[in-house]
Amino acid sequence: MPQLNTSTWFITILSMIMTLFIVFQLKISGYYYYPNPEPMAIEPQKYTNPWETKWTKIYLPLSLPLQ
Repeated sequence: MPQLNTSTWFITILSMIMTLFIVFQLKISGYYYYPNPEPMAIEPQKYTNPWETKWTKIYLPLSLPLQ
């Protein structure tokens, strides 16, 4: 039985690892990564309700004076 020639295995494995590294780098560099989101200074909006501008009073039936 002939002996297996392993003299080229080192170059083959090394070139395979380098090729895979380059291919993965090219694939990953194609993605666009968004920058870290910065908090925006948002002013709270003031909602005006019609009952905020005038004085109102709610009368409950039990709070009325006795007759």
